[in-house]
Amino acid sequence: MSENYVAPGQQRYLRACMVCSIVMTHQRFRDEGCPNCEEFLHLQGSSEQIESCTSSVFEGLIAIADPTKSWIAKYNRLDGYVRGTYANKVLGQLPDEIRTMLEEEYRIQYIPRDGSATEAD
Repeated sequence: MSENYVAPGQQRYLRACMVCSIVMTHQRFRDEGCPNCEEFLHLQGSSEQIESCTSSVFEGLIAIADPTKSWIAKYNRLDGYVRGTYANKVLGQLPDEIRTMLEEEYRIQYIPRDGSATEAD
């Protein structure tokens, strides 16, 4: 996978995954899918799925070189993901059918990245 670099002229095309909050261009999501969530979101090649599962509205950027050693990665629930640039907050909600699929088929508890819900204890 290529590095997560975005040329200055491409910044208006940035989107953030609503599940893991990685930030990439729409084109990269279409070409490569989400490097953390592709297994269950299936973004690669699907503009409709990208529109549903990513958001162009996000706040703050976090660059993580080594997610396993970064305290900020752990604090933001990003440890275990690939290195890259992540959004601090991603505004938007996954569609209900995708959220249900995550929880029932993949046993993944979806915690919104917009700050509207806190992690269950």
